[in-house]
Amino acid sequence: MPRFRLPLSGDVTQAINPWQWFVRSVGGQFGIVNINLGRSSDPTLEAQILDEVGSYGKQLGRIGDVLAILLDKIDETGLDAGQRQAIVDFRQQLGEIEKLKAARG
Repeated sequence: MPRFRLPLSGDVTQAINPWQWFVRSVGGQFGIVNINLGRSSDPTLEAQILDEVGSYGKQLGRIGDVLAILLDKIDETGLDAGQRQAIVDFRQQLGEIEKLKAARG
């Protein structure tokens, strides 16, 4: 059976956050502690990427997945002790992240 929709009856997504509206109206600075996540050459694009592509955590997770694959393919014999330790530390960190993800379900 075909789906019937009235005009303007499609899916609508809108963030309703009065607190954010208030903070924007006073210039984005409110309270004793204000956190600046860094400078961006294009904050609008960065916000769009976060909304449509993935959070920083999601992006870092994908980078970590690819690096783990590449690390499995490299020959570590030419690396010094510090470089090998960096790989061990990175793999350990990836393992800890996986444990947290598994515990979350």
